[in-house]
Amino acid sequence: MGKPTQDRKLVIRGREISEADIVVVRNLIEKYGKQGRSYISRKLSEHWQWKQANGMLKDRACRSILHELSERGQIQMPESKSPSSRKDESPLEHVALDTTGIKGNIDNLLPLRIKPVTDRESGRLWKYVNRRYHYLGYRVLVGQNIRYLVYSQDRLVAAMGWQSAVERLSSRDFVIGWNRQERRKYLEHALNNSRFLIMPWVEVKNIASHILSRSIRQLQKDWVEKYGTQLWFLETFVDPSKFRGTCYQAANWVKIGNTKGFRKKQKGFIYHGESKEVYFYVLDPKGRQKIKQDKTEPLLTRKYLLSNRHYSKLPSERRSRMIVRPLDWSPEVEPGVELSESDVERLAAELEKYHKLFEEGFRRKEQKDLSLCYLQGLLSELDRKSIEPIALQLRGKDKVRSLQRFMGDYKWDEEFIALRHKEEISKLLLEPNGVLSVDSSEVVKKGKDSVGVARQYCGRLGKVENCQSGVYVAYASTKGYGLIDRRLYVPEKWFEPEYKERREKCKMPEDLVFKKKPELAIEMIDELCKSGLFTFGWITCDSIFGNSPDFLENLPPQVFYLADIAKSRKVWVKPQEGSTCREKVEGKVSDIAQDENVKWKLTKLAEGAKGPIFGFVARIRVFVNDSGKAENERWLFLRKDPKTREIKYCLSNAPLETTLKEMIRVCVLRWPIEQSFQEGKSELGMADYEHRSWPAWNRHMTFVFLAQLFLIRIRGLFKKNTSSNFATSSYAVGGCSAGYST
Repeated sequence: MGKPTQDRKLVIRGREISEADIVVVRNLIEKYGKQGRSYISRKLSEHWQWKQANGMLKDRACRSILHELSERGQIQMPESKSPSSRKDESPLEHVALDTTGIKGNIDNLLPLRIKPVTDRESGRLWKYVNRRYHYLGYRVLVGQNIRYLVYSQDRLVAAMGWQSAVERLSSRDFVIGWNRQERRKYLEHALNNSRFLIMPWVEVKNIASHILSRSIRQLQKDWVEKYGTQLWFLETFVDPSKFRGTCYQAANWVKIGNTKGFRKKQKGFIYHGESKEVYFYVLDPKGRQKIKQDKTEPLLTRKYLLSNRHYSKLPSERRSRMIVRPLDWSPEVEPGVELSESDVERLAAELEKYHKLFEEGFRRKEQKDLSLCYLQGLLSELDRKSIEPIALQLRGKDKVRSLQRFMGDYKWDEEFIALRHKEEISKLLLEPNGVLSVDSSEVVKKGKDSVGVARQYCGRLGKVENCQSGVYVAYASTKGYGLIDRRLYVPEKWFEPEYKERREKCKMPEDLVFKKKPELAIEMIDELCKSGLFTFGWITCDSIFGNSPDFLENLPPQVFYLADIAKSRKVWVKPQEGSTCREKVEGKVSDIAQDENVKWKLTKLAEGAKGPIFGFVARIRVFVNDSGKAENERWLFLRKDPKTREIKYCLSNAPLETTLKEMIRVCVLRWPIEQSFQEGKSELGMADYEHRSWPAWNRHMTFVFLAQLFLIRIRGLFKKNTSSNFATSSYAVGGCSAGYST
């Protein structure tokens, strides 16, 4: 038998509470009930002489004890004097301030003076500016706190407020790794930045991040002097609907998660639905080791925080509903579509319906669930859409390893998934005059263990960098656009004997041989032609392929190309009829474009979201060699940006009778593949993968394609704000970014 209930010890906030203590509390309530709860808690801490290390009374701990005893029904506390809020509603007492605008360089404001609020006058000023200028107004700071006013010479430029850290914060608790008892013991080493206000008359770049960095150094010293406690961690909340948190990021704070949309009220919490971003700053990287009293615990470095950010586990009944708004899916992820609340509710069902199209390719129920999880993760608004964040957000920590194995090791029918994807995108986009586009895209990598990684040209950076490179094919028509195939480019050195162990580790196929990028592109185009799924009369490509004679010569004979070329490419200008010049003129295309005889035409390329998009175009008949034979005759097509005057150069094998209007149409449809890369990397996690193996890279790209196709499908379902001519709305965005803005 257990001990009788009355003999069990009652411990609250680390203090054993006896029956005699409860009698003392009841007497204090009876005696000081009219003075309020705070007064009673102070009297209780005085009676017990319960003090912190710095000698100050543990008033806050006593309040927790009173609250717990009240919850247990052992005491009856008086009614709170301010049940609704701690916000000060007294009349605003005016303070005279110089509000003349401050502009210019931050160096002109230095040195800054960060003064603690220590007297009544400075306290009145701090209260005044927060009530008048801070969007949250003025509130009495909770628990231990410190306030600052920041001056440049005699001008007030900022105000700050720090207070005791919140008791429960899942994202912070997750990265620190403390349990409930450890948090209770060490929470005093964490501090919350509850107010940070740059005065509205201050318009100086980088002033906020500079003040944050400066104030932290002074804060550590002042806090020890005032409370005798070393600070290890700082936290703050940023409302993403109003701010982007850039000043915290610039001051090396790390976003570690989001609040759940609750706020403290009286004895519990109420849900308000306004989630805020949580930023965290580590003052002592050994804080976790001190809490655990274990030197083998990891240091809380920036790298550790970024790789261990918190993503809440979802209830199982909502796992398949990732696409609805409460799970952070953004209806703005696909440009040009606006959705109502009822529309958003339809999306979960549409995603499940869409996913069933591919379920035949997965062998077991677990694989079907993991595939849906990965697809949902790519469609979410996670900051980084790699395996671990996706698993933590949607399935929990115990599924991280399962998702890793699903992407790298599990057996499932990738060929079926790829074929079904092509079949479905063909149903949506197919047109007789469609355009196929070929381009490469790179992802920068730091290490050397990922399959195919090497120092090679990176198009995004415009220089040689350690990266992986893929070759992609996209299909575009007036109905839309999408990526339809890909190949990972593996540099030639990876096939040398010294790379054998690395090839095996990355699970590269044994029969894989080195192929140049143009060869990979021809391979994909041939397969698409044999499949019969896509009809197209044109192929466009980047200069990597346009500068390759082998690539152009091996394209399907019935297809025309419009191929980007380098400005240094040499051609021979064909003499025009009626010209006195009978000889071919040799020259670089960049020199030819500057010739005064080139007839530039300002034309509307497309109809963009903000109006017509214009560009200068011109075309000239040229020969690709000096033979002058008809089979070597081509169009040199030129495009010039009206603002930057930058010129793009293309060669085309289209016949002489091809209209300029048709070539402009194809020119505009060149950019959907660039748009696909932009959307894929910014919205669908295309570059967020951390896989190292050959199978995992290909599988990740397959899921990126599936995510993009789902967005194409919902664009068709929710056509409320899309243009009637798809090509001249969305494609114009891509074309504009390439130099055709008005």
